[in-house]
Amino acid sequence: MGGDTPADGSSNADTDTGTDTELNSSGATGGDGTAAESDEAFTYNGGRVDPGESANIRYGISETYLGDPIRIPVTIINGAKPGPTVCLSAAAHGDELNGIEVVREVAHDWDHSELHGTLVCLPVLNVPGFLAQERYLPIYDRDLNRSFPGREGSTSARRMAHQIFTNFIEPCDLGIDFHTSTRGRTNMLHVRADLDNPTVVRLANAFSSNVIIGGDGPSGTLRREATEAGIPTITVEMGEAHRFQRRLIDRALTGVASVLAEFGCHRESAVHWPGWRVVITDDDEKTWLRADAGGIVDMKHGRGALVEEGDVICTITNPFKEEDDIVAVEAPFTGLIVGVLENPVVYPGNPLCHLVGLERDTRTALEREQRTERSRSELR
Repeated sequence: MGGDTPADGSSNADTDTGTDTELNSSGATGGDGTAAESDEAFTYNGGRVDPGESANIRYGISETYLGDPIRIPVTIINGAKPGPTVCLSAAAHGDELNGIEVVREVAHDWDHSELHGTLVCLPVLNVPGFLAQERYLPIYDRDLNRSFPGREGSTSARRMAHQIFTNFIEPCDLGIDFHTSTRGRTNMLHVRADLDNPTVVRLANAFSSNVIIGGDGPSGTLRREATEAGIPTITVEMGEAHRFQRRLIDRALTGVASVLAEFGCHRESAVHWPGWRVVITDDDEKTWLRADAGGIVDMKHGRGALVEEGDVICTITNPFKEEDDIVAVEAPFTGLIVGVLENPVVYPGNPLCHLVGLERDTRTALEREQRTERSRSELR
């Protein structure tokens, strides 16, 4: 089953400017082997996916300078059994690639034959940015992830955001939005979440990351606007731009499986505990260290490193490495490096690393984990 629709999603088989759909049976069955359909079809402007079916859609959200359609890829898997509708989204920034592979593998490599509910998989939100391998929309450098929930009749970015939000975010019950650090920096995998929302807290805990950082997020971000619209959503930060990082992708897949287990979508799976966790609820428990001098950076610690108060995190030197001009940047407290500079050059004020504090018990658990990982590495 397929069709072409214009960018507004309305049916128009005679044009090639909108939505293409491939619809298939998902193979979902009831416990007795027969279809156990709920009465909940997933509908969007221009189509529907009934219980027990899945669809791969190229959905038109705008047009190029030549009038050709800009389509985002969407996979919808509607289980034959009732349950929540969960949205997985990635690449709101077009050069942030790790999340794309997470969403694709969940959509196309996992067995969803016993799925309770619906998965809405949006692997590339910012298609123009993805094609250009740029963070922002290459249309006046607009940030798609500051444009939600969008608005008709507004800027190009807000019009795109409106199409995405109304068709594929608003119908959902929960959301996970995948990001990486911006170019030149890298993040350890962690969750950002509005910890004043009980369902968001449950969702963040279920994702099973070691670090959860509280906050409602900037205005216009997908997670903030979705949460305020009644769709509890978290952001998952993982790695760096312009690459697939397999260990982080696998770790994020574990988190998705844990969420689907927690909320009853995959009832045969188990919720995963990461072994230790730090939850940051106060700005006093975290800090961005910034350069006070311009120069070339020698970073002494990577992402995920435990540093003691007073440890030298990096040094900044001029091209001549003159000893009198070396600037040492020290840790202001004992903590965990969540994000760190990758590009070794800075102006004054540029960020160097994101440091979060650790309680004694958490630090002990982290040290135990790191010893275990070192022992495993030595045995390989």
